[in-house]
Amino acid sequence: MTIKTTIHNFAADKIYYKDMKRERFFILGISTLMMLATATAKPAKDKSTQNCNCNKTTFTNPVIWADVPDPDVIRVGDTFYMVSTTMHLMPGAPIMESKDLVHWETVSYVFDKLKDTPKYDMKEGTVYGRGQWATSIRYKDGHFYIVFSPNDAPYKSYIFTSTSARGPWKVLSRTQHFHDNSLLLDDDGKAYMYSGTGQLTEMNSDLSGVKTGGLNLTLFQRDSTETGLLEGSRVIKHDGKYYLLMISWARNAKRRQVCYRADNVAGPYEKKVILEDNYGGFPYCGQGTIVDDANGNWYGMIFQDRGAVGRVPLLMPVRWIDGWPMLGDKDGKVPATWTTPFKSVDTGRKIVGSDDFKSNKLSLIWQWNHNPNDSAWSLSDRKGYLRLKTSRIASNLYEALNTISQRMMGPKCSGTVSMNISKMKDGDVAGLSAFNGHSALLAVKKDGNKTYLCMSNAVVNMDGRTKAVTSVDEKEITKVEINNDVIFLRINADFNLNKDMATFSYSTDNKNWKEIGEPYRMQFDFSRLFMGTRFAIFNYATKTKGGYVDVDYFRYK
Repeated sequence: MTIKTTIHNFAADKIYYKDMKRERFFILGISTLMMLATATAKPAKDKSTQNCNCNKTTFTNPVIWADVPDPDVIRVGDTFYMVSTTMHLMPGAPIMESKDLVHWETVSYVFDKLKDTPKYDMKEGTVYGRGQWATSIRYKDGHFYIVFSPNDAPYKSYIFTSTSARGPWKVLSRTQHFHDNSLLLDDDGKAYMYSGTGQLTEMNSDLSGVKTGGLNLTLFQRDSTETGLLEGSRVIKHDGKYYLLMISWARNAKRRQVCYRADNVAGPYEKKVILEDNYGGFPYCGQGTIVDDANGNWYGMIFQDRGAVGRVPLLMPVRWIDGWPMLGDKDGKVPATWTTPFKSVDTGRKIVGSDDFKSNKLSLIWQWNHNPNDSAWSLSDRKGYLRLKTSRIASNLYEALNTISQRMMGPKCSGTVSMNISKMKDGDVAGLSAFNGHSALLAVKKDGNKTYLCMSNAVVNMDGRTKAVTSVDEKEITKVEINNDVIFLRINADFNLNKDMATFSYSTDNKNWKEIGEPYRMQFDFSRLFMGTRFAIFNYATKTKGGYVDVDYFRYK
């Protein structure tokens, strides 16, 4: 029983004392105890926080087991913001928000469409694996800034700005191409762009373009022990020093995270390996950034290649040792489980999820495979449904407009779609796919007066220069005839170590489910789509445009 509780109980009993002398003595005792409590007792903790981790958030790595490559993270007040690469997908440059570095939700996209080339509309080719690449996010004086360089003609960087992470975002300027850029807004009002293999370029302070006569130099070269990569720039200024994080691949060794530091923005820079680990039995981890909290603690967000699911972010502590930001635990390893010193804040909104399509706006969990044809999809033509119309002829899934998708997530996930197929036309193909450069499809195919459900595998072949689809090798595994207006399709995915397997089933009543086809080994392919496998809902015409399907819901488990 604490002193405070004792005082409360004595005070409640005071009315039973009738003797004034005894009562005066009792009150004097109460006063004395109260003074003692004030002088010596520590402030009482809220009982709800005693003996619990209410102000901590424990998690298991990967902190997000989904494709969130090339992360850049900043903090504004008590809120963290992250941007990632989504390449050819539209809308693009997702802005994610978190209070605890563990629970993330998408709060906006920087742009709805890109129009640099007709290829974004799937004309004269495609932009699979190109588009918006590694992006830098910064904040200063009430404004957010986003910089990225589409990896395709005309090879110029976009600089966007907004007063809110939720947008709206507007183009501030277009400037020269900066590969894997990182923007530095220095304390003295100057601005710099780090990019490529250690290139430094001074910008106008208003970010309107490259500064005439400003710094423009190569800070360092790849050393003799390295081969291949030296990219993924992320610059931080800390205690007056400049820190540039990059990835490196040593000869006959695994990829690693390195750091260059200097006392002056122009150098000279010295170098140190700050992380080299193959966490969880998966390959190397490297490329990302570090960020601090309001109390001076630092954290690393570094991605790891995890096969078909894509490149997943790992969260870890930063240990400042001799002025170097060493990543990982005391042994320099990525922790399997770890705790951030923040109260857990889970809004329930994720970067993936289910959708009943009852909103009049498309959920931020979805992205189109290229610029959508907005006249060929609707959330209002039939309330509570996503209508996907065919607007042109395509010979395969990779040439189909208005394929809508979202990330798959490990270690296991399941996606189920309910689709009304009664308005499909002869030659139409619609369904659900484990979508990547190597894909598996559950496709409803309209063939004259008959309708079939087919499970097939498909691999896209593309021209390396134009990214035009040259051919698709498709293999039909199973075909069954169906006679229903509504079909339910399901894909289960397992991304555990050495798995990457997808399995398939369907139902005509949403009660009795049948497996179809055979398990499919999903793949991550740098030469094709260059991203993790996604759940994709599609509808395209091979003969006559104008048909449509109505998607009732997508359920994510």
